[in-house]
Amino acid sequence: MNSALLLITHGKLGRDMLDTVTTILGHCPLAVETLTVDNSCEPDQVYLEAAALCDRLDTGGGVLILTDLYGSTPSNIAGRLAESHNVLVVSGVNVPMLLRVLNYPDSQLAGLGEIAASGARNGVVITTRKQAS
Repeated sequence: MNSALLLITHGKLGRDMLDTVTTILGHCPLAVETLTVDNSCEPDQVYLEAAALCDRLDTGGGVLILTDLYGSTPSNIAGRLAESHNVLVVSGVNVPMLLRVLNYPDSQLAGLGEIAASGARNGVVITTRKQAS
């Protein structure tokens, strides 16, 4: 059974990144939901929404939850989900991370965490440009 994916992020960041990556890929190979957390949210209510999304997404393979900032409200909500659901939480989501995860839709949940982390690390590249004299 395939894992599913839940993006819990500030504002529309998760939705925007998902739209970008599915445009690049041409499709979305995993069951995915996004959950928006704004400054005026009630964390307990958002937790209930996230729990309902996990219940709907998990068909037996678990749910990879990607959050934007470790220690923030989205991350804390995801951490609470780990107490009662078959989830793996990875913080620091970026476009390379999401693209890499969606390129390995048949991976098991535990492996998807490492795939996500390597995508994020390898997607950050410092480039230099030789200046013209």
